[in-house]
Amino acid sequence: MQRRTIGFTAGLLSAAAAITLFAGVASQAAPAKPASLIGERVANFMLPDQTGLGYELFYYKTAPAVVIVSSALGDPTSARAATALADLQSKYAGKGVQFMMLDSSLKDSRDAQIDQDAKLAVPVLADELQVIGRSLGVTRTAEVFVVDPKTWTVAYHGPIDASFAVKKNSKANLADALDAMVAGNPVAVAEAPVNGAAVAFPDRDRTAQFAKISYTNDIAPILKAKCVSCHTTGGIGPFAMSSYETVKGFSPMIREVLRTKRMPPYHADTHWGQWSNDMRLTDDQTKTLINWIEAGSPRGAGDDPLPAAMVVPADWPAGKPDLIVTIPKFDVPASGVIDYQERSVPTGLTEGKWVRETAWKTGARQAVHHILAGYIPEVRADGRGFSWNVSLGGYGPGGDDNMTPANTGIYLPPGGSFAYQMHYTPIGKPVTDETQVGYYFYKQDPKYILRQASVTDFSIEIPAGESRHREQAYLEFPHDAILFGTQPHAHYRAYSTKLTIQYPDGHKKVLLNQPRYDFAWQREYIFKGGFEVPAGSKLIAEYVYDNSAGNPSNPDPKKDVTFGEQTFEEMLFTFVRFTWKGETIDNRHDDWQAELNNGVMFGALDDNMDGKLQLAEFRNSPRFAPFKQYFSLIDANHDGGIDKAELATAMAMMKKMQAGKAAAPAASAGAPAETAPGKVGGTK
Repeated sequence: MQRRTIGFTAGLLSAAAAITLFAGVASQAAPAKPASLIGERVANFMLPDQTGLGYELFYYKTAPAVVIVSSALGDPTSARAATALADLQSKYAGKGVQFMMLDSSLKDSRDAQIDQDAKLAVPVLADELQVIGRSLGVTRTAEVFVVDPKTWTVAYHGPIDASFAVKKNSKANLADALDAMVAGNPVAVAEAPVNGAAVAFPDRDRTAQFAKISYTNDIAPILKAKCVSCHTTGGIGPFAMSSYETVKGFSPMIREVLRTKRMPPYHADTHWGQWSNDMRLTDDQTKTLINWIEAGSPRGAGDDPLPAAMVVPADWPAGKPDLIVTIPKFDVPASGVIDYQERSVPTGLTEGKWVRETAWKTGARQAVHHILAGYIPEVRADGRGFSWNVSLGGYGPGGDDNMTPANTGIYLPPGGSFAYQMHYTPIGKPVTDETQVGYYFYKQDPKYILRQASVTDFSIEIPAGESRHREQAYLEFPHDAILFGTQPHAHYRAYSTKLTIQYPDGHKKVLLNQPRYDFAWQREYIFKGGFEVPAGSKLIAEYVYDNSAGNPSNPDPKKDVTFGEQTFEEMLFTFVRFTWKGETIDNRHDDWQAELNNGVMFGALDDNMDGKLQLAEFRNSPRFAPFKQYFSLIDANHDGGIDKAELATAMAMMKKMQAGKAAAPAASAGAPAETAPGKVGGTK
């Protein structure tokens, strides 16, 4: 069974709102397209485009219109439509109209779409299950559907212009329709037939069969396997799937979260990566559930298996931990900005232990932004300054237990203290958090050491109002490694994330793509069988941020945003956990880890990935001020860029200067050591 700790349940509509919003949902799966689609309601959906970026229909609620045009690869009419649509996209660029194409053809593979549509200016959404195109009413390519976000209904259905119409003298025209909608006027000619290639939707001919889908034999087993562990009595789901009646009542919501891919909360793109902890529904399971709901959620014959599936979640799903640590209580105020809370708890261990799993039980989960756990060799009042070489895991909203690969662990020395970095966000009412952490130890020493690093950029700059701002950073691996898992982390303005490997020969492969990043569900994606990273490879983390008013989670769209610890600021962190090939507990290579960590700063700043740091790449962080001030001195060969060797020389010099300051008598006694420029630290 999938094990996971308590997380946020975000992105779900209330039952009443969902039922009102999608009343009459069964009618959307009619066997044939209605005579007219004008005024038909369009349900929400989210699909990735040819770059992997996600597009959710209801995200564009402030747009005057959303244009969706059907397409297929190798179709000349679709090619002409893409060109015409790109011209219109440029024409209406300043008017807020959103353009997209929809590829529902069963003949088109995602690989082919990514390859052939990469050169197009218009996003082409991959409707691989045909769920969206079928419910929208697509029958042909180059068929235009203009959705009015005020009502989420079809306001125009027809050709782009007369050259796409069945009759050349057709008066139906997309530009005319958009002009009317932007001006707030009704569309004069709202519907006309389109002369495109037919798109086959086999499930349209099977609609009558969907009413025969068995709740007992087909639906309940899917819910038991994929949903009930959270949607149970006392679970983190907003309702318990305890009976057919409950499921039927929430059917509109279930359909909506499946179409938008918000549930199950595992937001990796299905096209890239194979994951051992994958909790998503299969394609067949998704279609079965949606088809059943659109058929009216029939009860059918047979017993209801769900009441017996209801269980109270265990405090510790993996069993009682070998050691339970209670982090000191913290009273979270109703409002305000809370500094990171550093806590230290003595381990009480008289002998070293190898950790195989860390589990979390938060006391006030809605207020916990994150927790990081580590180790410090001494006992002291705070938990500041733990080493990433003894990182004991972390918790974020919706996160799982921190597992280690088989025969691989994290060494916890005897004595010293557990160190915890606590980040709290007020939730509008005072709450008290008393988190417990459970540690599971190996009974016999493992063979391998689990390591951790991050692809990080402290210099991000996100302009106010910008809806699709891109930032990236990379981390170069100096030795062969095997990736165990990866976890992206950002805040409320993050829209999507991607992790790509660039091999030493220059070719690239996407490892993880999140078309839509969800702050409420931060989990580690664990590679099935591990993923090999040859020496000299770069892991590239790409993030897209939405700092516009269209982002419903944006704390302040009028503010330029930079890297910062608080939730209303932003971050770019992609954590990776891995093992070094050739390293064992009896043959440690801490020097390899230090070599890797020394490259974090370079990969953060080298925005153009040319192997040199130009002055303009030292952006907003105060920690970079010395590099800006002494750039010409650090650039020893005066070629206009700081290479890795020059940066290493500068860093070594600064560390010596810092050490001298720390050793200075009297004047600095009792004062904390000054933070070294470029120091990575332990924030998340």
